[in-house]
Amino acid sequence: MKQAENGKTNRLKMKKKPYKEHLGFKGSLRELWKNKLLYLMMVPTIIWVLIFCYYPMYGVLIAFKRFSYKEGIWGSPWVGLSNFQFLFNYNGIGRVFFNTIFLNILFLVSTTILSIILALVFVEIKNKVYNKIVQTIAIFPHFVSWTVVAMFLSGIIGSSGMATRWIVDMTGNDPQFYTNATWWPLILVLLRIWQGAGYGTIVYVAAITGFDQEMYEAAKVDGATRFQQIVKITLPLLKVTAIMLTIMGIGKIFAGDFGMIYALVGDNAQLYPTTDVIDTFVYRALRQLNNLGMSTATSLFQSVVGLVLVFTTNLITKKIEPDAAIF
Repeated sequence: MKQAENGKTNRLKMKKKPYKEHLGFKGSLRELWKNKLLYLMMVPTIIWVLIFCYYPMYGVLIAFKRFSYKEGIWGSPWVGLSNFQFLFNYNGIGRVFFNTIFLNILFLVSTTILSIILALVFVEIKNKVYNKIVQTIAIFPHFVSWTVVAMFLSGIIGSSGMATRWIVDMTGNDPQFYTNATWWPLILVLLRIWQGAGYGTIVYVAAITGFDQEMYEAAKVDGATRFQQIVKITLPLLKVTAIMLTIMGIGKIFAGDFGMIYALVGDNAQLYPTTDVIDTFVYRALRQLNNLGMSTATSLFQSVVGLVLVFTTNLITKKIEPDAAIF
């Protein structure tokens, strides 16, 4: 009797569980059929990802071949790691690697800090109309082409630009922005903050507005000022989001922003000591040598290093702050 009762109890428990937990393949089919319209909406995105993200992946074979447009990818002869050797044998590759990592660290740190500050400011603005206007102004630079920015920049810091003339009038010295490479890390960081900090606030504002408001009410009852609420409640809760976005940003730390740097610097060799990154170097090599294998090898190298950095950073984060780990 007891066995029969236990069997009946277990069957009742199984009925209470979601079918997808115990029905396996059949449960998956039922899930697909039950939410068929939702999954149908995913089909165009899945097809796009397969065609434009996964299908071209076989092109990494070019990194190990002496690519010939006539022979194609499969017909081109294998050369092993020769394309990677060409990259690492370049005399200035150490400087290129350093510039790439250094500039990306500056970009990541500066935009993260400014995005958090702006997000806190946006949340504190209670007037909805004014808040929307300010957010729109802050986000708008993200959609401005770097080519347009380069044109305006030349009018500001060019040989006859407004900032150049003002500095000459005040100090008597010409800063020569387009011939002095030491200025450009600062210029690039300021432009990246202008372009990306406002857009980066979107995630942080969404996270802050999702926090439990009862905590703020309790802190207010205890006499905490608004600044104390931000320091003791908002920032600690925002830490997880900031770490997650930083981990994803670290994955791109070995990839230079080609669109930004080439549009602003171009082929100005006098600025290469502080602005030449991997992507601009590869572009020049591709134009001059027409070596598609070397450029593909560099891209593959960047991707592998980025993947390793993401896994390493995520592993360290999991040990220190498990809730902030991506996986």
